[in-house]
Amino acid sequence: MAKGSPIRHHKRLVRMLRLFRHIRFVGQPATYRRNRVALHPDGHHFFQALFSAIRSAEHHILAEYYLIRNDSTGSAFAAELVDAHRRGVKVFLIYDYIGCVETPSAYFRNLARQGIKLVPFNVPSFKRGIHWFDKRDHRKMIVIDGRQALLGGFNIGDEYAGLVSSPFKFRDVGFSITGNAVRELERIFSETWQMERDEPPRIPAGSEEPGTLHPGRANIIIVSGGPHHRSSFIRSAFLAAINSASESILIVTPYFVPGPRIIRSLLRAVRRGVRVRILLSAKSDVPLMRHIGRSYYSALLKEGIEICELERELLHAKVMLIDGERTVIGSANLDQRSFHRNFEINCIIDNSAFGRQIARMLEQDFRDSRAVTLEDHERRGKLSQFLERMVTLFAWFL
Repeated sequence: MAKGSPIRHHKRLVRMLRLFRHIRFVGQPATYRRNRVALHPDGHHFFQALFSAIRSAEHHILAEYYLIRNDSTGSAFAAELVDAHRRGVKVFLIYDYIGCVETPSAYFRNLARQGIKLVPFNVPSFKRGIHWFDKRDHRKMIVIDGRQALLGGFNIGDEYAGLVSSPFKFRDVGFSITGNAVRELERIFSETWQMERDEPPRIPAGSEEPGTLHPGRANIIIVSGGPHHRSSFIRSAFLAAINSASESILIVTPYFVPGPRIIRSLLRAVRRGVRVRILLSAKSDVPLMRHIGRSYYSALLKEGIEICELERELLHAKVMLIDGERTVIGSANLDQRSFHRNFEINCIIDNSAFGRQIARMLEQDFRDSRAVTLEDHERRGKLSQFLERMVTLFAWFL
């Protein structure tokens, strides 16, 4: 059948309508159409694009990051923000207080003295109750003039920029959006700022409506999740994407604690003929998470789900590709913390060209990884099996 045949387009439309119906059911906004997207496949390309975007700012910059380090990358980030402020750009920064606990307070005091508007997210306090202590702002995004946004898994640090040696370097992925979806990201940023400050940021208006000058072909759903929601929008979006698959599912995540609903959806996908492949990390900056993730391997491998482990770097990318066309990408891991206790931001991108770029990138990662077989996994030592059983008792709290 020809690649652009009416039958193929009809099937794709049916799958997309099913996916969008599921997403709207969980309360997410409508699809933002005619955006442009660009993939930044590694730290070098992402930070090059990030600093270039900051330098292009004319009105305002909204930045929201879980972790900002006081290293060469963090220093360069701070310098770019200060330079933007000096040329008249309003700069607003939200950073997670716990995520940045090892970053010297002098780093942020210097930014404040230079005129950057700062909000530390969830400074420890009894004001909100003890249950709120465990909440994190895990988002990673920056919005430029209401017209362009960069998102993904990248925090601000040398290990993300690829400036450290391989055993400690993170394998991550980022992307940028230009178009009307950016306005929704501005709204989400303002909502978080107001949650912490009890007043919205005073954001100046941009010069034109985003996407009107050079419209693209990507349809985007913004999925914003947080513990203030009654149900997990992040998990519901993952489930809707999995349930819409008819051919293939590629999953890349560093922390794999999916829970029974995601597992059941993956197994149902395999049983209806979908090829499911999962890329996880052979090493982890949180070793307990690796043991929890491996506790799911036997059930998945027995049903024909393919699992690989990346060994050359610490995996930090969070990507799901459905049928080679629809991409779920952003800050959320496939774990209970991202579902229920973190503020996260994901995008569902319907664009075949972007999907093909993602597919080529991930295929290389899979080739560079070690395939896990059921036989090898079940030969693992008794100590590993015991640790897996023990840590699963605490999986929800990690």
